[in-house]
Amino acid sequence: MTSGRRPSLKDVAREAGVSYQTVSRVINNGPRVSVATRDRVLAVIAELGYRRNDAARALVTSRSHAIGVIADASPRYGPVSTLAAVESAARDAGYTALVATMSNPDLPTVVGTLRSFMERGVEGIVVIAPRVPMAHVAQAVSATIPIVMLAPGEVSQRGITVFAEDQELGARLATRHLVHLGHREIAHLAGSQEWLDGQVRLRGWQAELAAHKIPAVAVQYGDWSGDSAYRIGQKMVADGLPSSIFVASDLMALGFMRALYENGVSVPRDISIVGFDDNEFAPQVHPPLTTVRQSFATVGARCMEILLGLIAGDEVDTTPAMPELVVRKSASSPRPHA
Repeated sequence: MTSGRRPSLKDVAREAGVSYQTVSRVINNGPRVSVATRDRVLAVIAELGYRRNDAARALVTSRSHAIGVIADASPRYGPVSTLAAVESAARDAGYTALVATMSNPDLPTVVGTLRSFMERGVEGIVVIAPRVPMAHVAQAVSATIPIVMLAPGEVSQRGITVFAEDQELGARLATRHLVHLGHREIAHLAGSQEWLDGQVRLRGWQAELAAHKIPAVAVQYGDWSGDSAYRIGQKMVADGLPSSIFVASDLMALGFMRALYENGVSVPRDISIVGFDDNEFAPQVHPPLTTVRQSFATVGARCMEILLGLIAGDEVDTTPAMPELVVRKSASSPRPHA
């Protein structure tokens, strides 16, 4: 370690042979740390003389153990699951989450909510921003306490630290699976482009096709509902189906599969399908849906670790959470032409 430099949290992690997140949990009295690991980390902290900066120490001595959460009011699977995960992670860390949901966020409303949170003494704020307007409004405000924004595809800026799961990678994993099965006709049924999730999943599909020099066909746009995907499925059956399709959400995949079933199209014999989310019904449909699993629990826990690190004045690790491809029965090699 460089002489004269104050030891950092990453120095402690390196010397203790554990992850940055583990040290953060120990310092913030978080869960899921064994007694032996906690003792080892505390011994290294004592040996290196690690300490929080004075401003952060003053903040901690009078902390409220409360955070504010501004969330999108959409009842969709992603926003609801993310909010539940953040609230659960806050509770696990010994914090109370004060929640405000917004259907149509504008600058005055968000500013007023931030002011209300700060007047109630919250130590930090989480903004769950799946839609473009929420993300852009949140980026236009300023606050005197740390803000972590969950917004796929966005970047951190002064006063706002962005974290998300790498959904673009998830879309690439879905598309890559179809490529590896031998498909060269890979369509995409995209979600609404007013949603950051829809934008990054579209980009992932495009990027993976480009990487394999496979031409992209015209994109079909749904609105995340099963009904929109059902209508698109009916039209695609009439116009002629590709050999495979990546659908931007499991709910839309379900609607799309209903349209195929009603028209006598067999999955995966006639068309392979990969979804996104790993909704609870994904393994129950026929055939069980191959999809990309998002770990909302991981996102919630990492979000709180980042926020607590910012509150303490420490360096934070905003490396995106990694999605996972779950292979089931809805995709197979393309059927040979007659």
